[in-house]
This record gives sequence, structure tokens and C-alpha cells, in this order.
Amino acid sequence: MTFNPRSIQFRLTAWYALILSAALCVLSVLIWFLMQQKMLSDIHRDLGEKADHFRAYVHHESSEIPRVNLMAEIEEFCHALPSSTYLTFAPVKGGSLFHYPATTGGRARYEVVTGEMTVRGEPWRFEIGESRAEMHHVLELLRTLLLSLIPLAIVLACLGGLWMSRRALKPVDEITKAARTISIENLASRLPETGTGDELERLVDAWNATLARLESAVGSLSRFAADASHELRTPVAVIRTSAELALHRQREPHAYRDALSDIAAESGRMTQLLEDLLFLARRDARGDGMALARVDIREIVESVADELRTLAVTKGIRIRMLPSADEAPVSGNAAALRRLFLALLDNALKYSAADTEVTASVEQREGKIIARIADQGIGIAPKDLPHIFERFYRANESRTGEGHGLGLALAQSIAAAHNATIEVTSELGRGTVFQVSFDGRP
Repeated sequence: MTFNPRSIQFRLTAWYALILSAALCVLSVLIWFLMQQKMLSDIHRDLGEKADHFRAYVHHESSEIPRVNLMAEIEEFCHALPSSTYLTFAPVKGGSLFHYPATTGGRARYEVVTGEMTVRGEPWRFEIGESRAEMHHVLELLRTLLLSLIPLAIVLACLGGLWMSRRALKPVDEITKAARTISIENLASRLPETGTGDELERLVDAWNATLARLESAVGSLSRFAADASHELRTPVAVIRTSAELALHRQREPHAYRDALSDIAAESGRMTQLLEDLLFLARRDARGDGMALARVDIREIVESVADELRTLAVTKGIRIRMLPSADEAPVSGNAAALRRLFLALLDNALKYSAADTEVTASVEQREGKIIARIADQGIGIAPKDLPHIFERFYRANESRTGEGHGLGLALAQSIAAAHNATIEVTSELGRGTVFQVSFDGRP
């Protein structure tokens, strides 16, 4: 079996083996060291007990027997000691040295306890040693055992880790296979739910949510392209028809002027449509990438109202700007905000009857700047209200000649770029109110 060194499975197994090896090595050294210290402690405790027992024995025997027989008693005491123990006993001031057994190996191989005692008024020194040979033997066995078992444990752990990583990553392989089957043609497909409640399930949920948004975006893009093609088809057809009719035969000059007038009007309508489409496309691509500065909403609304008054007069509609003494500064893009209010006021004029009034106002309320555009027009049906900001959507299909359904979409896009909200209230036959709310901190 071959492994990809870059795969998560291989890296998990390698890291698991490395960490386990380090942990086992540290644990083995710690066990060996603690065992050595424990055995040394036991030897020293045993030697201390033997030294105390030897003192008591010598004091007792020296008080009952003459000195010449004391060494014989001490030798008898030594016979009861383990064969791995030695004992020496001699006067501090010099004299014959008692040693049991008669010969021992190098002193370096023993743990030793020394002490002094007084025998019949004379100071004596003794030394008791315990061989470390048995301790070394046990430690050697322990080291051999650890060195033998650690590699085996690591191999078994690696195999177990490989099995566990395979089992843990199996859902990832299934998700990958399912993801590869999803393309632009079947965006409605979703990754299979794992039902495990773990990180993989959260990842699957996130991907499915992303696919849902992508499906919605692609659907919107397809509808947008279809609607744009439909909207462009009419002015192009009018331009082509007018030109072909003008060229079909010799005509009077006024007929050519009429044809050119129709061509110019449709070209202007098509130019406006293309500009709106380009603006929306740039907003979609760049997000909130427009330059912002301190602007006065009241001044922008007044300027747009003045610009549209002439158009309003030709339709018999009055535009009235309600008075406002305060400035209304926000952080925004003046050109874009002008386009926003131009779209809202133009929409109000389109759907207002003659001899009615469109009012515009700007006020500060509860830390926000609120601009309101109100008309007395035909109103919007409740079923249409949720859709009026969609591109190419027209609430009143009987008025297809007025605009191409992008004005409110542009207004919504510009408002979103300024962290503003647009609220709409409308009543059929009585009019509509658009309210744009901005954060009042420029």
C-alpha cells in the first residue's frame, strides 16, 4: 500500500506515531529512573534498619561478655545477614579490623551506610554495605523489556491510527465524490448529510448553504441575462425597423427626421439601460468599493427635486420639498446618492396621475437621517411589494413603456453600499411612500 505524504491520513498517522514514540520514550525513561530511585531507597532503608539492629546487638552483647568473645558474637550476627551484605567493625583510634565476609568486590558496587558507637567507653566505627548487583539486574531486565515493547507498541499504534484515520476520513472521501458530481448543470444537488453532529456535519451544512446561494445567484444571473436580452431586443428592433423603412424608398425630409427622432429616442433608452446594467455589474463585482465623503442628503434631494420639476410640470404633477432647517450629513458617494433619489422621484412621477403632488423631506430622528419620497399615485399591490426591488420587475405591467425595471434595483443597491435601508409602504389608489434611513454619523 502506498501513501501520499501530503494526505491528511498519512500526516495524522505520522504525527500520531511521532507523538506516541516521544511519549513512550519519556515514560520509559521516567519509569526506569523511578524504579532505580525506589530500589535505592529500599536498600538505604534496609541498611539503616540493619545498622540500628547492629548497634543494639553490640551494646547488648558487650555488656554481658568479655571483649575477646565480642568479635565471635559479631561474626555470628553476620551469619544471619544476606550474602549480598558486608560489614566492617573497628576502633576509631586504630586496631584490628573486623570484616565480614573476609573479601568483597570493589566498594563502588555497594550502597554503604557508616556509623559510630561507643563500646565500653571506646569509640568504634562500623560500615554496612549492600550489593547493587540485584538492583542492576532488575533494571537491566526492565530496560530490555521497555526497549522490546516500545517498538511493538508504536507499530501497533500506527496500524490502529491508520485504521482510525481511514474510518474518520471516510465521510470526507464520500463528500469529495459527491462534490465532484455537482456542476453548473445540477446546482440543485446537495452534499449528503453525515448526521454525526461533528465538524464534518458543520462543513457539509456550510457547503450546502454555499451551493444554495450559488444556485440562487446563477438563477438570478440567468434571469438577469434573459431579461436584459428581452429589454434590449425592443429598442434594437425599433432602431432597425425605422432605419429600414427610411431606406426602403425615397421619402420627404420630415419622414427622415421622424425616423431619426425615433432612432435617437430608442438609442437613448438603450443607452440608459446599458448604463444601469453596467452600474449594477460593477456593484456586484466590487462590492462597496465606491469612494465616500461627507455629503448633505438634504442638498442632494433638493437638487434632484429641482431637476425633475420641469418633467413633473409637463405631466401636471407638483413636486414639493418640505422645509428642513438642519443639515443632514452622512458618509457617502454624492453621485451614487443622487442617482438613488433620482430613481425614487422618477418612479413616483411615473405612477402619479395629473394634478397630484409628490413630496420629498429629510429629517433627523433617533440618531438617523431619514429621507421620504411620497406620491399620490396608483399604489403597489401587497403581492408586488416583496418584488419591487428585483431587477426588471414591474409592479404595473400595463405601463411597460415607462422605464425598464431597473430603477428601484439601482436604488436598493446604492442604499446597501451606504449601509442604508429602504422601507416601502403603499396603498392601492392612494399612493406610495419610500423611506431611506441612513446612519447619522458621517
